[in-house]
Amino acid sequence: MSAVVLVHGAWHGGWCWGRLRPLLEAAGHRVYTPTLTGLSDRAHLLSPSVGLDTHVTDVVRLIDAEGCGPVTLVGHSYAGQVVTAVADARPDLVARRVYLDAFIGEDGQAAIDLLPEQVADHYRESVAGPGFGWLIPPRSLSVLGVTDDADLAWLTPRLTPHPWLTYTQPLRLSGAVDDVPAAYVDCVDWMQVFAPYAERARSAGWPVHTLHTGHEAMVTAPKELAEALLAILSA
Repeated sequence: MSAVVLVHGAWHGGWCWGRLRPLLEAAGHRVYTPTLTGLSDRAHLLSPSVGLDTHVTDVVRLIDAEGCGPVTLVGHSYAGQVVTAVADARPDLVARRVYLDAFIGEDGQAAIDLLPEQVADHYRESVAGPGFGWLIPPRSLSVLGVTDDADLAWLTPRLTPHPWLTYTQPLRLSGAVDDVPAAYVDCVDWMQVFAPYAERARSAGWPVHTLHTGHEAMVTAPKELAEALLAILSA
């Protein structure tokens, strides 16, 4: 049995792992699903000062308080940035890091720098308009590859605006993260914004698991995602 910390991406909360978590727990793993500051059930803490550092601290404090190390960190989408920074801050407590269709950033890189130019421009326009200059409104779920009516009905009312500072604050890494083993889960049935990071993972010799689903794999393909994660955990 091992401890797994599932870290959600932009606009989501710990609730988004509801279909995946029982499958990992049934295999004997302890699973933690924190909600990052300012999102979902912690939206009352949202402010312009909530940044990447805030979310890194959320996960570091969870690991410290629970005494759950060594853990496997799984970061979805934006949370690739969080997982990288947490592993760098607590390399002795992180057994492995798993990037679920996520950014793989390097020292000095902000999430907005890691998006394709067209997508990054869309984010900036959304922030400047309906985001009041400091929020990223939720993206269209159809763009993310969610098409099933039941999935849309479950996801849509639960998404909350995401703090812009988390996308503009760069990673600050010591290099310790490089010694923490890593794996990648590549979701290929959508516009594949994160394809360059799957390729980077392959080039680095990491295990890469391909899922034929959209970006929201924990919702649209929880069984297949669980199988991929269990394979990584057992390696």
